[in-house]
Amino acid sequence: MKKIKMGVIGLGKRGKSLSKTIMATGDAEIVAVCDVYSDRVDEVADIILKVAGNTPKKYYDYNELLSDENVDAVLISCAWEGHCEVAAAAMYAGKIAAMEVGGAYSVEECWDLVNAYEKTKTPFMFMENCCYDKFELLTTSLVRAGKLGKIVHCHGAYSHDLRDEITGGNVNRYYRLRNYTLRNCENYPTHELGPIAKILNINRGNRFMSLVSVASKSEGLKEYVQSDKNIDPSLLGVEFKQGDIVSTVITCVGGETITLTLDTTLPKYYSREFTVRGTKGLCNQEADMVAIEGECNTHEYWENCKNSNKYFDYLPKVWQEITEEAINAGHGGMDFIEFKEFFAAIRENREMPLDVYDAASWMCITALSEESCAEGGHPKSIPDFTRGKWTCREPRDVMELPHPEEK
Repeated sequence: MKKIKMGVIGLGKRGKSLSKTIMATGDAEIVAVCDVYSDRVDEVADIILKVAGNTPKKYYDYNELLSDENVDAVLISCAWEGHCEVAAAAMYAGKIAAMEVGGAYSVEECWDLVNAYEKTKTPFMFMENCCYDKFELLTTSLVRAGKLGKIVHCHGAYSHDLRDEITGGNVNRYYRLRNYTLRNCENYPTHELGPIAKILNINRGNRFMSLVSVASKSEGLKEYVQSDKNIDPSLLGVEFKQGDIVSTVITCVGGETITLTLDTTLPKYYSREFTVRGTKGLCNQEADMVAIEGECNTHEYWENCKNSNKYFDYLPKVWQEITEEAINAGHGGMDFIEFKEFFAAIRENREMPLDVYDAASWMCITALSEESCAEGGHPKSIPDFTRGKWTCREPRDVMELPHPEEK
């Protein structure tokens, strides 16, 4: 099988990690790498030589990499601000684009992304790895089988104590710091929203309609930079604009509601709080719970419904047969599965599982939440990036799901 020739643009923590994931799939060869920092370019090039035995071409301007005729596809894993710009440039250059996640800075850049795809038809995939995680796919499978009944409400969060990572931004050349200094919004919505949007068939028979966002005051980082844990004294006295807790409510044309919580600057364990509520039951990732009426006692305490293993047959085959290699290739397996699906779509010349309309509608939540927060929670309309085609696009999951009820 001929390997796909990949370029990687952005070689920070995520780009370096995903370079290893790409090589672990066996489906691609990294032939070019790019970053504005030469030490990062050298480090990742050395890793590729050690693991795969080839030395990739080194670039410091992404436009030069996009002009490389030896590159078939590119992973865009640079700072958030550059995602849409670089992805659009890649499509115009005829390079298959795999774009890492992050929130948009304006609705206009989301339209730029959509326009680039519609003008070029260059394949594009939004690399939202949580759409491939075990519990999210289990829940999707249960929903498709009708086990949860009609879906009414979903909830998700990005709950992750990032105080050390954010305040280390100047020292470690990391982009989150400037976002927390300058912006106040739901800045990272897609980990939780992506799987929910796929379950609700957003852009495929349903769509987001409007949102309201509000933010708490900002105290977490202010206290943190005064502690002995802070590695950057220059942050003392800095005003952080980002609220500690941002709450967003999204309404859908189908009548469903979605709540999102951003929680990254106060002490708390990691959780995406992924929850799907239907007329016959619920799934809750945090409690590892599948509570279906008639299959557990929904009148008693939640412990008796902590039974997701009971529904093993509803997991996609890839999760039923997951290997240690896949689990170790990034985020407990979901990175590996996601890239295998991306490369399979390229080889088979089929539609990408997560497309440009997914990217635009999920990422725009950040820009619209910033406006809503600034206006005290004023409602904001969410654009229809499909230009009306959501009414006739067929529902499609990110991968094939089992049908154990048919056995």
